[in-house]
Amino acid sequence: MMIDKLFEKQQLDSEEEYAKLISTLSEEGATKEREYLYEKARIVRKNHFGDQVFIRGLIEVSNICKNDCYYCGIRKSNEKIARYSLSKEEILSCCKSGYALGFRTFVLQGGEDSAMTDDMVTDLVWSIHQSYPDCAITLSLGERERESYQRFYDAGAERYLLRHETADERHYQRLHPPALSFAHRMNCLRELKDIGYQVGCGCMIGSPFQTPQHLARDLMFIKDLQPQMVGIGPFISQKDTPFRDFENGTLTQTLVMLGMIRLMLPKVLLPATTALGTIHPHGREMGILAGANVVMPNLSPAPNRKKYLLYDNKLGTGEESGEGLERLKEQMKSIGYQVVTARGDAPGYVHGQSQ
Repeated sequence: MMIDKLFEKQQLDSEEEYAKLISTLSEEGATKEREYLYEKARIVRKNHFGDQVFIRGLIEVSNICKNDCYYCGIRKSNEKIARYSLSKEEILSCCKSGYALGFRTFVLQGGEDSAMTDDMVTDLVWSIHQSYPDCAITLSLGERERESYQRFYDAGAERYLLRHETADERHYQRLHPPALSFAHRMNCLRELKDIGYQVGCGCMIGSPFQTPQHLARDLMFIKDLQPQMVGIGPFISQKDTPFRDFENGTLTQTLVMLGMIRLMLPKVLLPATTALGTIHPHGREMGILAGANVVMPNLSPAPNRKKYLLYDNKLGTGEESGEGLERLKEQMKSIGYQVVTARGDAPGYVHGQSQ
C-alpha cells in the first residue's frame, strides 16, 4: 500500500504515485484508507512531538496590499473593505498581552503594504526581540528582496512564512495577475532558507483549476525544499474577488494532505489553520488528529479582526482569539493533546543553521 511506502520511506517514487494516492484518498468511499493514513500520521508526530501542540500568537499587522491576487479578499482592487495598518505601539501592545497569556511565538502577518518599509519592519522586529528575548518572531509579509530578509533576520526574526500557493507555474499564473512572478516567489523561499530562517511554505487545497496532479507537484516541491513549517488550508472564496463563485476546498482533501505531509516530513511544524476551523466547527481538532501540531490564535486588536478578511466567514472570536486560550486548551485536551507555551522550534534547528 502506498501509505505504508510513504510511512516507511517518507516519499513516493513519482508525481504519478502522489497524484494517484491523493485521488484515491479523496474519494467518498475511502474512509478506512483515510483513517489508516491519519493513524500513521499520529504515530509519526508522537515520535517527534509527543502530545504537544504549539501555539503561535497571530498579529495581523495590515490589510493593505499592493498585489491583486484573484483569490484574496485584501487584494488591491477590493474597495469594499476598510483598510488599516497597526502602529508599532499597537503591535507591541498585542505582544504584551500575548506574552502574559503564555505565547512565546509572535507571527506578524500582513499584506504587502508598501508603507511598511524595511526600516520600519527592522525597527519593529528589533523592539520585539529586545522586549521578549525568549520569544520567537515569525514574519509573513510577502515577497521582499534578499537584502530585506537579511536585515529582518539580523534584527531578530527567526522564522518566515511565505506560501508558494502552487508549485505549478501555469496554475500559479491562473491564480495571480501578470505582475507577480512564479520564479520570484520560489526564489524568495530559497533565499530565506539560505539566510538561515526557519522557513514555511504552503498552498491552498481546492483552489480554482487545481487538480490532483497540481497537489502532487506541491508535495514534491515541499519534499525538495525541506521547510521547517508547512501551512496549508482549504481554499475559501471571498465575495469581492474574481473567484467569488468557485467552490471551496474540502475538509477531506485538506486532512489528506496534512496526513501525507506529516509522513513526508516527520519533524515539520504543521498548523491546523484558521481556514480549516472555518469550514468545519471541529476542523482544527480534526487537523491535529490528521497529523498537525500547531494552532495560531489571533492576538490582533478585536476591531481589526473583521477587516482582515482573506476569505468569507473567517473565525475571529471565541477560541480563535487569544482571550479564548483556555477553551482552546480544553478542546485539545479532549482529543488527547496538550497545548504548551514553548517556542516550539523545529527539531534540530539552531539559530542560523538548519540541521
